[in-house]
Amino acid sequence: MVTQVITLVGVLIGALASFLATAMAERAKFRREMATRWDERKLDAYIEYTSCIKEILRAARTVFAAWEAGEDRAEGLAALEATEAKRSVLFEGLLLLADDDAAELARRVNERTWAVLRLARDPDGEGTPDEVGLAVIDALNDFHKAAKADLLIGGRRRA
Repeated sequence: MVTQVITLVGVLIGALASFLATAMAERAKFRREMATRWDERKLDAYIEYTSCIKEILRAARTVFAAWEAGEDRAEGLAALEATEAKRSVLFEGLLLLADDDAAELARRVNERTWAVLRLARDPDGEGTPDEVGLAVIDALNDFHKAAKADLLIGGRRRA
């Protein structure tokens, strides 16, 4: 009788250990899948946001060229405003997914982009098209580095 109880306890301990090991493995698998899923969404948000910033810069160049040529800027300004509205929406999604460093640098990109928008709307404003455009590119380069670090691309995550 005692040997049967010992055998039964052994089977129960084995079943419990097997259950715990399987549960831990499934939990780890789930976490990896979720991390991958969110990293994919994060990458998409980063790409869409940076692409939109590039669209704003292209539209602003069109507005600046029209201004320098003495042509009507209305069409270019309309395209610029539409792209700015898109940037605003994409930025909100980015904030939900990005780490703190990337979000802060995206805010800096926004500030520099707004300087481009102000100059496109008022060509007699502060700065030159080249200055404000280069400031956006510099901020965008810093953002790229933070985004890559957040996604663990090209090295380890920053501490």
